[in-house]
Amino acid sequence: MNLEQIFQTPNPIIGVVHLLPLPTSPRWGGSLQAVIDRAEQEVTALGSGGVDGVIVENFFDAPFTKNQVDPAVVSTMTIIVQRLMNLVPIPIGINILRNDAHSALAIATCVGAKFIRVNVLTGIMATDQGLIEGQAHTLLRYRRALGSDVKILADVLVKHGQPLESPNITIAVQETIERGLADGVILSGWGTGTPTNPQDLVLASAAAKGKPVFIGSGANWENISTLMQYADGVIVSSSLKRRGQIDQPIDPIRVSQFVEAVRSSVSAKQEQKPIV
Repeated sequence: MNLEQIFQTPNPIIGVVHLLPLPTSPRWGGSLQAVIDRAEQEVTALGSGGVDGVIVENFFDAPFTKNQVDPAVVSTMTIIVQRLMNLVPIPIGINILRNDAHSALAIATCVGAKFIRVNVLTGIMATDQGLIEGQAHTLLRYRRALGSDVKILADVLVKHGQPLESPNITIAVQETIERGLADGVILSGWGTGTPTNPQDLVLASAAAKGKPVFIGSGANWENISTLMQYADGVIVSSSLKRRGQIDQPIDPIRVSQFVEAVRSSVSAKQEQKPIV
């Protein structure tokens, strides 16, 4: 996966648009326009703040289905993602929770989105939705059948879940890339907003052998200089919200502060590299 080709930088910052509850979800408010308006405000705030990409996900649809979501969710997300792509010039990706990678890939392929996030691509994770099995064997075949070039970013030992076997970051990363054929991997803390363990990033970067490694949770302008020493990019949401509260909308000032912190940390990292 060539990050510069997709994001115009080797160290992309990917902001997340958490969609308000969608049709058929328990907290659906009955107004699609309200969902669209909030999503457009957030993607505009992220774009103007300087992020390099955006992931759109149905975050507020909890409790989530384990795999396939309702067709109304797919239809709604298709409409929204296409509208957002017309608002900002940066790459957009899709994550359909909890693990409907096939629908995400279908939407991305049809609207021209660049990537998807898959919570469980390989292995089996025990989650609050039950046991979720990896979908690599069907997802990669589906991508080939579609003739799609949408990239797959896969979580390794995804947050809000526990592996059935003893966790081993090195083996999990290797299998996600070599056997699951992920284009990049994501390392997170144990839950939403929980910082990624730097040591996990070190092990993941070594095991990835050149494939991109992303920070998946808990990044803020205070810890990003440490985390970015061991990662290629970052996916960020909670710390960009007003007052840092997950249910609040994106704060443009926080976006700018975070982007500046990442750029400074990347510059410092590059200056530390020995001259060969």
